[in-house]
Amino acid sequence: MKVFLTGGSGYLGRSTIQALIRNGIEVTALARSEQSARTVADLGAVPVAGALTDTDVLRDAAERADAVIHLGVDYSEGTADVDRAAAEAMQDGAGSSPYVHTGGVWVYGDTGGVVDEDAPLAPPQITAWRLQNEKRVLARAATGEHPVVVMPGLVYGRSGGLAQSFFVEPGRAAGAVPCIGDGSAHWALVHVDDIAELYVRALNAPAGSRYAGASGQNLPLADITAALSQAAGCPGRIRPLTLDEALREMGPIAEAFALDQQFSGARARRELGWNPAQS
Repeated sequence: MKVFLTGGSGYLGRSTIQALIRNGIEVTALARSEQSARTVADLGAVPVAGALTDTDVLRDAAERADAVIHLGVDYSEGTADVDRAAAEAMQDGAGSSPYVHTGGVWVYGDTGGVVDEDAPLAPPQITAWRLQNEKRVLARAATGEHPVVVMPGLVYGRSGGLAQSFFVEPGRAAGAVPCIGDGSAHWALVHVDDIAELYVRALNAPAGSRYAGASGQNLPLADITAALSQAAGCPGRIRPLTLDEALREMGPIAEAFALDQQFSGARARRELGWNPAQS
């Protein structure tokens, strides 16, 4: 089996390439620079030169593969439009072959306890654009195509991810890790190696499926920031922030970090046999 992957040189992409190869799958990976090409090649994938805006490249690479996993995001102006056009091109190329699209659990907003994929949607502004794109992706199941959406929780591990960038590194510099609010809000966590394995299993998921990639580690932010302070080298030193203060320091993503979210992840366990090892 051969899978074409976008975002392969990124944090989640590197672990996903490794998971695919461990499962005996050949990987071709989009690479927008020589450095990205070296990264994916060193992991064992074959680089495909291009960017998410190169829809002809995406369509052709998807057509040549047996399945597609879309992890990449273009964070320049027009993110939603770039993502939509890229998804359409890859789905056109993939046809009836599996196409796995990346979403995120933040689109559910505050969950009010432990929920699953059927919970109401209430995205913060930073992720609201995903809803229409995912709706378009999944709608193709009705015409004989094979879309699947994986929605990772807050991905951590291997000294990377958003928690590293927005909490550990600033905490190391300031001598105290930021904590938004009183620390009672929960994060739905998933280890980067576990979510990578879910992407592999999603290749065999039924068309039109959605999976919350959360391992059941729904920890309060107070506990998470305490652990992050250890990683930052300032054990127990926490700097409380109001949401307004966090928005000024972190930007719009602070609204997502402040969400109170808990997910079961049971659907992926039940339907795909996903067994997150880090939970």
